[in-house]
Amino acid sequence: MNLNLRQAIVQRMHDKNNDELLDIVQDSIDGEERVLPGLGVLFEIIWKNSAADQQSQMITTLKEHLD
Repeated sequence: MNLNLRQAIVQRMHDKNNDELLDIVQDSIDGEERVLPGLGVLFEIIWKNSAADQQSQMITTLKEHLD
């Protein structure tokens, strides 16, 4: 079976409701480093489906918290 990491993560999240998705994200934040690729895939989905102004706000928030 040739399933890549992105596909596996998306497939795992596919049938989750909003509360389940929220729990997964919250449990992953500040969690083990092994969950970081999953958060990256979820962020990629959010990024690709966000308007330019939302992307700009995310970058601004990121920049403010990196400084």
